[in-house]
Amino acid sequence: MNDWIKKDLKYNWHPYTQMKDCRQMPPLFIERAKGFKLYDKTGNFYYDTISSWWCNIHGHSHPKITAAISRQAKQLDHVLFAGFTHRGAIELSERLVDLAPVNLKRVFYSDNGSTAVETALKMSFQYWQNNNQKKKKLFLALDRGYHGDTIGAMSVSGVDLFNRVFKPLFYQTVKLPSPYCYRCPMGKTKAACRLDCLKPLETVLKDRHQEICAFILEPLLMAAGGMIVYPKEYLVKAAELTKKYKVHLILDEVATGFGRTGRMFSADHVSVDPDFMCLSKGLTSGTLPLSVTLTTDKIYEAFYADYQDKKTFYHGHTYTANPIACAAAKASLDIFNEDDIFKSLPAKIKFFQKQLEKFRDLDFVGDVRSLGLVGAIELVKNKKTKAVLPFQRRIGIEIYKKGLNQHLILRPLGNVIYFYLPLCVTKQEIKFVLDKSYQIIESLTI
Repeated sequence: MNDWIKKDLKYNWHPYTQMKDCRQMPPLFIERAKGFKLYDKTGNFYYDTISSWWCNIHGHSHPKITAAISRQAKQLDHVLFAGFTHRGAIELSERLVDLAPVNLKRVFYSDNGSTAVETALKMSFQYWQNNNQKKKKLFLALDRGYHGDTIGAMSVSGVDLFNRVFKPLFYQTVKLPSPYCYRCPMGKTKAACRLDCLKPLETVLKDRHQEICAFILEPLLMAAGGMIVYPKEYLVKAAELTKKYKVHLILDEVATGFGRTGRMFSADHVSVDPDFMCLSKGLTSGTLPLSVTLTTDKIYEAFYADYQDKKTFYHGHTYTANPIACAAAKASLDIFNEDDIFKSLPAKIKFFQKQLEKFRDLDFVGDVRSLGLVGAIELVKNKKTKAVLPFQRRIGIEIYKKGLNQHLILRPLGNVIYFYLPLCVTKQEIKFVLDKSYQIIESLTI
């Protein structure tokens, strides 16, 4: 074990990691990154198949983004955003409003996905309080959803291994069955599906809409819940129901935004008018922390009052609208236009999804699902019964180790191997990654 790793284990506490495991499987020391690849100290490379936790959309160290960061750092590094403003935040807000669903006109900055979600939850709650609808205190969420690791975000997330220990801290929410087609919560087959999983949502809205602030969900792709891809019709109908019963709709696009699904936002695949949209991760292409919560003029106006009316939104973060982060985000948006990203995406997506379908033939692959350049392979103990692999099997660690030997960074979500490929990926790189991954799965003994 080299000196750097020894120092790392002496001082650092890594996220989502049992640190005792690191004695046998130390962290991988990355020295540099370029494009789709990470490089260790010896010069060995690894394909970053999960985009360093889903945020790197244009490849690492993109020259246009690094140049923008450098220029901005020399001019204005940071200024508080309460009572002050700057050109970068204004320009970025204008561009995001132009890209977002047409009813979203206001932008509130924070610094990561969890805080973007917390902002939306608090805005929704206070909106109803400001409008003297005091009974509205509940939030609806999906039982396999994931919206972050702060207390409010965990409260509207599914309760599982990630957050079970913190459950006593959560505020009350109503959890609804997720539209998980492979493991249909209503016991239906795809051929017999009538979107029955929407019925619990309709029932609770009908019976309790006077108590409910908002319904939060990830549009079309539930990421940390297992890369669950669900029907567009579910999202459309859910939006109609929230509008009918005057409940806010919060779309968490932290993981799905900025081209991941083949459109700028996942919501662009359908026609919906959310009351809030939360963005982060790909916003700066993974270079700097930044997030936004977009909302409507109607919600904004509920807070617009004389100071003595006590309707101010008392919420903020130190690095709100950081100028350097805003410069990175603007440069990332420039790349979409200047490199005509969406012109080349359909061919890549078609090739990726065709290659992914080959995994269905493997003995322990229960389901294959994809949306855009996001793909998932769910491993099962028994293909016919869909029996789940036991937690003690720790299949993820085995896959991770085998992946490193094949120049791949694979970090499964439980029994789900997934790919979150950068938009800059080539067909040759897609084939290499999926061919090697196929070999790894084929070699498993379950």
